[in-house]
Amino acid sequence: MSGKEGKEKKKLYMDRLVGLLREHPRLFLVTCDNIGSTHMQNIRMDLRGKAVLLMGKNTLMRRAIKDHLSEHPEWESILPHIKGNVGVVFTKLALSEVKPCLLASRVPALAKAGIVAPQEVTIPKQVTTLEPTKTTFFAALDIATKITRGCVEILNDVQLCKEGEKVGSSEAALMQMLDMKPFTYGLKLTSVYDDGFCFHASLLDTTSDHLFKAFSQGVANVAALSLGLGFPTLPALPHAVIGAFKNLVAVCLETNYLFDAAKALKERVENPDAFAVAAPVATSTTTTTTTTTQAPVAEEEEEAEESEAQGLDDLFGF
Repeated sequence: MSGKEGKEKKKLYMDRLVGLLREHPRLFLVTCDNIGSTHMQNIRMDLRGKAVLLMGKNTLMRRAIKDHLSEHPEWESILPHIKGNVGVVFTKLALSEVKPCLLASRVPALAKAGIVAPQEVTIPKQVTTLEPTKTTFFAALDIATKITRGCVEILNDVQLCKEGEKVGSSEAALMQMLDMKPFTYGLKLTSVYDDGFCFHASLLDTTSDHLFKAFSQGVANVAALSLGLGFPTLPALPHAVIGAFKNLVAVCLETNYLFDAAKALKERVENPDAFAVAAPVATSTTTTTTTTTQAPVAEEEEEAEESEAQGLDDLFGF
């Protein structure tokens, strides 16, 4: 390829990138590590009609954006996020509609020695299908095992890999023998651009519950700071009123001063027995009522028995 053809291809790529940025108000910045050509083609097919995936060199992306900052200064927020093996997914739909398609592109894969673990891997205690001759792999990793019915049994949960660290050859061989596919590879969402604002992709999962929790925590922090400094604010007002009421009740309990809101509390403190016997009195009243109710029934039964006896006496002439 001649230098002229290379320049033309670069120009076409930059023009396409700028055209997609102008046509689409929203985009995802994704990383595409450990993705094969077939997997990438399947991703493009799944996004067809919903979004456009564009890959390319980071230098060309930055150059194309910088050349048009005078017309579109809002694109400058995208520049710090163009790093690594990055791709751009352009869309006109809502971000929440396209995100499930991007996440569905991830597929499980075997762990390979030397790659950086994208997540933590833990092997649970279990009876494996490995024969006893495989115990050398477990011994190299300092994993406690025993032989159970001719198979290797792992006695405790074992953390093989930590997120962000390279996978060793022994760890990779052991996971392959156990037929484990601990990692998933596909498009990883890093950042999102929406109508001039660029933010982390994790913020798309924010719900009203998260917002309410964060707001409540902020109000609690303001109230605590206000109470500590003695500076009156609206969040601290309920706590200040409750604290003042407690102080007034304490004064009432120690003196003869009394106000309506503290009257019931003072009566409980000065005469606790009156409130303690209230429940048993109600119980005894109920018992008395029950006894009174049962008394007429007993009297009616006795009268019925006497009438029956009188009838027998009349029958036999007694």
